[in-house]
Amino acid sequence: MWVDLKACADLIPAASALNNRFAQETSYLTDAAFVALVEGATLALAAPGGEAFLIAFDQDGDYDSPNFLWFRERFARFLYIDRVVVAAAAQGQGWGRRLYAELIETAKALGHDRIVAEINIQPPNPGSLAFHERLGFAAVGERALSLDKVVRYVALEV
Repeated sequence: MWVDLKACADLIPAASALNNRFAQETSYLTDAAFVALVEGATLALAAPGGEAFLIAFDQDGDYDSPNFLWFRERFARFLYIDRVVVAAAAQGQGWGRRLYAELIETAKALGHDRIVAEINIQPPNPGSLAFHERLGFAAVGERALSLDKVVRYVALEV
């Protein structure tokens, strides 16, 4: 059902554009930076039509995100959700839940005991916060990244 973005260059431009439509929640990336992110990820999945994608790293990832590094300082093993994006027209159709179900199965298969992520609480992202709470993610910390950006760190034991 899922397409591996690492193996499907045809979907990269659409996924990169989708990422940038949600840059406030994810962060803007040039096409080259998006390709590098995908290539370095442990898992980079997309819906076949490109309406949703998920990018995750394990604890050994070569990634300098301050949020990823926060988790690395605290947990020995994990899968870190760097970004998950569902196109506005596809929201409410279960893409996020299905991506997370696949991520949970992958985490178990790789021997990970937790999945971690950060959620913006300033600027607020109440939809993401509610989604993660429904899936059983629990808060494990908070951090101000700048005067106008605060994140909540969450984890799901698998």
